[in-house]
Amino acid sequence: MPKMFAIFRSYPDKDLAKIGEEHLQNDLSAQDRDHMRSAASKVSKHTAVGTILGLGLGLALASRIHSNRIALYNAIKAVSKPTELIFANGRREAIPDLEPYIRPTRWSDAATYTAFGLGGTFLGGELGFLSGSASAGRYIAGYPESQRNIESAFRKFQVDVLKREIDALEGKKRGEYSWESMKEKAAGMASSLR
Repeated sequence: MPKMFAIFRSYPDKDLAKIGEEHLQNDLSAQDRDHMRSAASKVSKHTAVGTILGLGLGLALASRIHSNRIALYNAIKAVSKPTELIFANGRREAIPDLEPYIRPTRWSDAATYTAFGLGGTFLGGELGFLSGSASAGRYIAGYPESQRNIESAFRKFQVDVLKREIDALEGKKRGEYSWESMKEKAAGMASSLR
């Protein structure tokens, strides 16, 4: 669940983080790394602020809905309600009392605050992440030489990641999900069925 929210996301894989860190150290100058870190801090600050603002807005909307539901319930409760319906042929039908079904409860309040709080947190975090990414992009674009170096280092990082995936697909790293181990598992399953 924490990865659902932008503020809690981290590296998807430790190996990828290690490869990325190597490229940061080897392919970028100290000034380029400082620009990268400044841009990254912009993204994290925008995400944190967006998450907090989204949570606040969600809880404010939940509070507003809660007070409106109570006002509506009190208005309905104060009005005299008919108890039966008389048809043209004289037949009478009782009208059920719906007041207990529309009464606000603690459970409905908890559901409202939870849904709006989580929704606001998610929406605010994602919008903060988008605005932070745009701000970081503008910041890096202000330093054309650093931008070229960062883009070059990122391309080299992508090449290394793709080489790693090719090695895994070719079976050079015989792991749990390699083709050979899958064939062995399938053969074992087939022999157990006989």
